[in-house]
Amino acid sequence: GVGKTVAEMEQALAAGIRCFNVESASELRRLAEVAGAHGVVAPVSLRVNPDVDARTHPYISTGLKENKFGILMDTALSAYREASESVHLKVTGVDCHIGSQLTDVQPFVDALDRLLVLVDQLAADGIEIDHLDLGGGQGVRYRDETPLDLAGWARAIGEKLHDRNVELIIEPGRAIVANAGVLLTQIEYLKTTDDKNFAVVDAAMNDLLRPSLYSAWQDIQVVESVSAPERVYDVVGPICESSDFLGKDRALAVQEGGLLAVMSAGAYGFSMSSNYNTRAKAAEVIVDGAGAQVVRARESVDELFAHESVFTL
Repeated sequence: GVGKTVAEMEQALAAGIRCFNVESASELRRLAEVAGAHGVVAPVSLRVNPDVDARTHPYISTGLKENKFGILMDTALSAYREASESVHLKVTGVDCHIGSQLTDVQPFVDALDRLLVLVDQLAADGIEIDHLDLGGGQGVRYRDETPLDLAGWARAIGEKLHDRNVELIIEPGRAIVANAGVLLTQIEYLKTTDDKNFAVVDAAMNDLLRPSLYSAWQDIQVVESVSAPERVYDVVGPICESSDFLGKDRALAVQEGGLLAVMSAGAYGFSMSSNYNTRAKAAEVIVDGAGAQVVRARESVDELFAHESVFTL
């Protein structure tokens, strides 16, 4: 991330981290100081901001000059020169991540083209790299998106790198787990009015923040069919603000006590969850065929307060 602390750097060095992805000149100098204080050499790759429009939600666009991430292209070469001259740093690669939920190959290609110009400039300066990290961002289908053509992405990247002796690193996250996860929630109450119908469930924005934070669509399916009239509902949680919803204007035939499956919840679900409104985090279960296993227990009330103490002064 862009705000690595001294403690985090020390912990990473002690663990033998493969590479630091450095985000600024200030961070580069801090890392050199920390590595020097411990008598070690820190492996570094600079995260370069190529100023490429990822064509995604602005909150998850990370490769434009206006974003907080990375070192701008016009200063990257000087930063690499500084790193290469430090006895406490070893340049190992170039890093780039332009955003999340990309469904078009072209922004990846545009970013890579700009990175390769830098790689060639580094080589001309005698600075050799052994890896190129293109980050993640491969998009998936939540509603009606066309997912990224992974085969087309691989061909396009391969054509650019086939004659270069460099290790390619990619960081797919959402593409692997998003559509593998489901948030299962129970309907506690059905609240109908002349203006709006609400299905109040026991899950909330603290469990799955994407709909509230990004106005993201998550498909919501009825787990078991019931004999009930179909109505249009907002599916909402019990948290005390109106942004607490999992879906709006959903046509559902449901009854109180029934279960709903909020689909495509495998990415940025539990990892973005919180204890907002003093709510315990949900359990996580892995299902494999007919088998199921709890891999993270439901948080208890005692665990919610375990790190608190009574003020006595």
